[in-house]
Amino acid sequence: MTIEQMVDKILENLGSKSNVITATNCMTRLRINVKDDSLVKEAALKDLEGVMGIVHDRANFWEVVVGPGKCRKCADRCKDLGIPAVASATSVGGDWKSNKAAIKSSQKQSKAKEMLKTFGDIFVPLLPGVIAAGLCAGINTLIQQVFKTSAEAGWYIIVTSLLGLVNTAFMTYLTAWAGYRAAEKFGGTPILGGMLGMITTLGGIDSISKVVHLYNEAQPLDAILRAGRGGVLAAVIGVYFMCKIERAIRKKMPDSIDIIFTPLLTLLITLIPYILIVMPITGLISTALVKLVGAVAMSESAVVRAVSGYLGAALFLPMVALGMHHGLVALYSVQLAEFGCVYLYPALAMAGAGQVGAALAIYLKCKACGNNRLKSVIAGALPAGILGVGEPLIYGVTLPMGKPFITAGLGAGFGGAFVNFMRVASTTWGPSGLLGCFVMTAGEGGATMSIVWFVIGLVISYIMGFLFTNFMVKNDDVANA
Repeated sequence: MTIEQMVDKILENLGSKSNVITATNCMTRLRINVKDDSLVKEAALKDLEGVMGIVHDRANFWEVVVGPGKCRKCADRCKDLGIPAVASATSVGGDWKSNKAAIKSSQKQSKAKEMLKTFGDIFVPLLPGVIAAGLCAGINTLIQQVFKTSAEAGWYIIVTSLLGLVNTAFMTYLTAWAGYRAAEKFGGTPILGGMLGMITTLGGIDSISKVVHLYNEAQPLDAILRAGRGGVLAAVIGVYFMCKIERAIRKKMPDSIDIIFTPLLTLLITLIPYILIVMPITGLISTALVKLVGAVAMSESAVVRAVSGYLGAALFLPMVALGMHHGLVALYSVQLAEFGCVYLYPALAMAGAGQVGAALAIYLKCKACGNNRLKSVIAGALPAGILGVGEPLIYGVTLPMGKPFITAGLGAGFGGAFVNFMRVASTTWGPSGLLGCFVMTAGEGGATMSIVWFVIGLVISYIMGFLFTNFMVKNDDVANA
């Protein structure tokens, strides 16, 4: 089917276009908010050509897994049909019943899961920038190590400078991007959120810190308050409170002067508690998170590193299925801001490779038992899985079957243990599989060897995922899938 035909069929099985409130996309999914869940034909939706899986983990929200690239085209088609990406600030649906249903559904979510989901919603739109910056940093590091003797050459200076500019543009203003997105998420003015996030990293923070005696001249990085303290955590939490302040001011502000004084007062009132309270507290939290991950993922003990790598890779798929992986974004961001690299992510990236091994085992069993439907689904999802996009395999193959979801994780754990044992670190998060090779350049053994260890980890995960699945999943399980 064409994209237009696919979207038309999807909307038809979602209860028609009139039942859809918003439609947007992430890396592999079309995310849709509907008015009435009872109108959705889930079975028919799953059976549509091109649909690899369905996620429905909260009322009125559906995620249709269609694969990378295609999901953006589907979202664009929805936009062309007049379906917005973001609901109106005053109304979720078109009537009070829709609003009530949406509020009730959000109340049923656990606070912890809702908070993690919020972090995911803030950072998902930033992911293209995260990936681009990380790839540029990784490739730059690799070039500098491989072509050391060409450091004075014109091509070398131009290429490394261009790659460095892309990475610096993102990393320098990471808190600003996070603040902008947080304001969009929390219903505030995005540019004010971006400004608050940018203020977090400016040198004037150090001047204030010295005046209030919170600066450590001997060890600036250990200061209770300094430029960058708290990073993206501070920006997101600060913007959350800023949006509340902005709404409170706007309620009292006369319309004729609202555009002048509301932004000014919002920032001025927010800044003092943000700088003196939010930044120091989130700074302590960030430091604790970094030390905790460093203690397990980059421990001096090889056994601790291996065990943490195994557990991380083995448990990552269940975290994705439960939506808990969104909480890791904050941890990745803190590490990236502090060290310029991310620990533990290389081990977690092995989860997708375990799925590839599991899917290969199931594919062979499909041929043996004649399950052509499932074989076709695997054939379509495997290339994306090998490249590092695992959701088509999760929601189209392993999770619906049950056992392979477990065996994939058990197999992936061995790859995770290996890459953690070898101290591989990445320059970003997002890319995994073969596409992740060029961001796995921050390991202690150098960029080239770090990539080699990562690839070996992938192969280990492929093999162990295949073996566990081949042993634990029977042909009858596949024939009836």
